[in-house]
Amino acid sequence: MNIDDLVAIDVHTHAERSCRQPADTFWQPYEDAATQYFKVGERPTIADTIAHYRARKIGLVMFCVDSESTIGNRRISNLEVAEAAAANADMMMAFASIDPHKGMMGVREARELIEAGLIRGFKFHPTLQGFFPNDPLAYKLYEVIAEHKLPALFHSGHSGIGTGMPGGGGLRLKYSNPMHLDDVAADFPDMTVIIAHPSWPWQDEALSVCLHKPNVYIDLSGWRPKYFPPQLVQFANTQLKRKMLFGTDYPLITPDAWIADFKDAGFREEVHPLILKDNAVRALGIRQNSPPPQ
Repeated sequence: MNIDDLVAIDVHTHAERSCRQPADTFWQPYEDAATQYFKVGERPTIADTIAHYRARKIGLVMFCVDSESTIGNRRISNLEVAEAAAANADMMMAFASIDPHKGMMGVREARELIEAGLIRGFKFHPTLQGFFPNDPLAYKLYEVIAEHKLPALFHSGHSGIGTGMPGGGGLRLKYSNPMHLDDVAADFPDMTVIIAHPSWPWQDEALSVCLHKPNVYIDLSGWRPKYFPPQLVQFANTQLKRKMLFGTDYPLITPDAWIADFKDAGFREEVHPLILKDNAVRALGIRQNSPPPQ
């Protein structure tokens, strides 16, 4: 990334519409419920999302969510996201999503993507993928991530996906209690762990894990800042000011709306540049692109 050219880095955006494959009907009921919950319209393509962020000079991390084993919908290819990032490397990074239930085939995919230089981290969604983050089921995947010192981002707290569907769409919130990530952070100290979202109803657990473990960060995506719990803002202003990351959950929340709220949500002026960009540079291991040879 050309970080000096960017006003912010959004560490949490979704690949919602493939440019290569049709939408999967198995996912449609979940998308319809999320549309009602988040009050959003038609989802953008990957190319549309990149154009949206480029126009605002905001860098982004993008990923799909692999829920093939639980819901049965065909994921957007990690390779498609990675190739889009490679074509926009001045302002975009790709994370891969691999369901831990894929076992050694998932581990193989992770290693191949890393060794090809295609991805810069991983996204996990315990509720959608139906696993506890500290289940040994996922540890072979984490070993590969830790070996290469890459970040892993985990959904935490309530899930807008499934909200309002009969039985919550069969999804279970228990998997996304951030306290399960305490084991992961302790067992893999070389892997940066990013707890995604204000972790309601377990916000204090997330803050405790982040305070205790040096390799843990919190991204502030999925909620408009005007609704943030007061203790989250308090810690962002003080002890955890270098461990909070700007994220939106785009397209469910837009960067324009998030940043407008952020300015009036009680964050001290001195932490604004840390949260919007500087902390992400460190957490993601971003290195400024070298100048072209003369």
